[in-house]
Amino acid sequence: MMRVKFLLSVSILFALSTDIYAQRRAKVEDSEESYKSFTSFGITTNTNSGILGGAVFRQSSALGSKLFGKNQYRYLAVELVNVKHPKELSQQDFVTGARLVYGKQNYLFVLRPEYGRELTLFSRQDDEGISISGIVAAGPSLGLEKPYMVQFQSSDGRVVTEPFDPVKHAGSTQTTGIVGAGSFFQGFGQTKIVPGLHVKTAMSFELSAFRENVTGVEIGFIAEAFTRKVQIMAFAENRSFFTSGYLTLYFGSKKR
Repeated sequence: MMRVKFLLSVSILFALSTDIYAQRRAKVEDSEESYKSFTSFGITTNTNSGILGGAVFRQSSALGSKLFGKNQYRYLAVELVNVKHPKELSQQDFVTGARLVYGKQNYLFVLRPEYGRELTLFSRQDDEGISISGIVAAGPSLGLEKPYMVQFQSSDGRVVTEPFDPVKHAGSTQTTGIVGAGSFFQGFGQTKIVPGLHVKTAMSFELSAFRENVTGVEIGFIAEAFTRKVQIMAFAENRSFFTSGYLTLYFGSKKR
């Protein structure tokens, strides 16, 4: 008799716990599915840039179907980043104090529109924990090859600002030569466009503490190819294919 009562009590407790778990699980799933879009802006750094690599706009929109039982989103993004050559070295003139990257011919800025999929791997429960998702995206790359301007002193003492020329400026002397870098805002009218393609894979970690806000980190890898070699440095090997790891810190909001 005691054994029957014990088994009955265990069965009731098991049924109640299962029902509570199912209700909690359904509540979590409903909460997840109620957010239809995520919009955010971010700053990014990568292994081919300085500390500040560029800026990013991201948007994820929920899709009606699931993949492997997980929520999936249409992923759209636009990035504008600065790509540097590994041989770039900024030098400072101890007399004038001017800074110069000797041998630099061009800046390379890349505009990357992206389209792909974002798949939720681990979801948050209400406002607790971390949401983790995987991202695969690809798109065109619009390379902007902007001349690197230098201030050059000619033999008659005049100082002119012009694009770095490896033939003209390589033989600088104490009386005629480069005295510093020109303004960053000069030379945009001589920018050349170099088209290309890129693909990226990433993991996104949403860390936001408030229900309607989005704060997170995106960590990933990008492979990018252009139609020709981009002339960044004059006295080093330049490439048409680039790879980089990147980290983006983003902020934004989500809507139901």
